[in-house]
Amino acid sequence: MKKEKINRSPLFYVGDKYKLIKEIRQYFPSTINRFFEPFVGGGSVFLNVDANKYFLNDIDRHVIELHKFLCSYINRENDFFELISSIIKKYNLSFSFKEDIVPNELKLKYKKTYYAHFNRNGFKELKNDYNNAKDKNLAKLYILLIYGFNRMLRFNSLDEYNLPVGNVDFNKNVYNALHNYFIINKHNEINWSNLDFKEYINSIKWKKDDFVYLDPPYLITFSEYNKYWNIHLEKELLSTLDKLNDKNVNFAISNVVNYKGKINDVFFNWAEKYNKYTITSNYINYHDNSIKNFTEVLVTNYK
Repeated sequence: MKKEKINRSPLFYVGDKYKLIKEIRQYFPSTINRFFEPFVGGGSVFLNVDANKYFLNDIDRHVIELHKFLCSYINRENDFFELISSIIKKYNLSFSFKEDIVPNELKLKYKKTYYAHFNRNGFKELKNDYNNAKDKNLAKLYILLIYGFNRMLRFNSLDEYNLPVGNVDFNKNVYNALHNYFIINKHNEINWSNLDFKEYINSIKWKKDDFVYLDPPYLITFSEYNKYWNIHLEKELLSTLDKLNDKNVNFAISNVVNYKGKINDVFFNWAEKYNKYTITSNYINYHDNSIKNFTEVLVTNYK
């Protein structure tokens, strides 16, 4: 039997649903006219959902800027890869998709971390050039994401990218994710926005067969993505979803209700009035790569 293809986001976003999309998607409506994601992140969900139109939002402007940047190269894929290749070459970064340039002695000395050691100086120079430029170069930011620690985006109070080099490079997986992203979005009608989730949801005039999928930050887990989330925002989101339900708008929301002995009582109790499905997750956070005892669920307001 041929294995079903799952498309991965070329942003490799922390906490994305790439490994869970097959399980989650089985609970989505069979017919979706307009697909909405208030917390789109890297986009691994929308890349694997069939809809007539896509409305995608995230409060992180850097994420949305990168999506728009990538989409600007739809139908110009060769130009994109030429641009990326020229920057990688300029900063003497490893480029295993094209050629293995890491010396064998470095591989023997640092068997599991040789990419980080080889790319450290070039990555630092690239980061400094990006941060010191008046007009931010999104191609350089994308490369910082690909070569940076855990492929994350993090900025300081001065809006400077501030992660160290990671033990990764531009490999075949990155190329395939980008190639599929360009192909898929060539045929999709996509609308991007950079708003607070409540403002975003309240701005929409709902129609028949609209569907909203939400993967918000998780209240009781620990990661860079979740650190600005709090119980007030959690309650605001759940109240907003109740209002969507009153308007007969179908939604599905992912969340973790139990993590390392902590329970998200607010979400757990709210979900009792809807349909709740336990998801076989593999949630790992970047502070601690061990798998924890936790329960991830998908909640829908439709059968």
